Amino acid sequence: MSKKQLSLSIDINASKEKVWDVLLQDETYRKWTSVFCEGSYAEGSWNEGSKILFKTPQGDGMVSRIILNRPSEIISMEHYGILKNNIEDYESEDVKKWANSKETYKLESNGANKTKLTIEVEIADEHYAWFKETWLKGLDIVKELSEA
Repeated sequence: MSKKQLSLSIDINASKEKVWDVLLQDETYRKWTSVFCEGSYAEGSWNEGSKILFKTPQGDGMVSRIILNRPSEIISMEHYGILKNNIEDYESEDVKKWANSKETYKLESNGANKTKLTIEVEIADEHYAWFKETWLKGLDIVKELSEA
């Protein structure tokens, strides 16, 4: 299964620190990621080297590792497993389709109190169109929350 790189950017009228908080703080993370799955959340630590679970209320989701975390600049994670009913799976064909995919959020100052947020995600070809559309919605929510 081949993967494509999705790269999207948005300009936000807020500081890098504010955008960073919106991306990673539990309350706002749940809001902007609701476009992917209503009620989704992160469980674990955003610290470099840490395991983190991206979960739905039903106990499905992704098992990932934070591979880089420079606060207010960049965070990158690698997805290496899936959750089904809260059971971690590292071996199935579903996992092999996208295992070792990376997801990165980059923040750059873009003038006084302005931030350019770029996301880069590796996506299986078959899901590319859906993820592109959904990420655009998610970025709009990050912008709205950051500028509030």
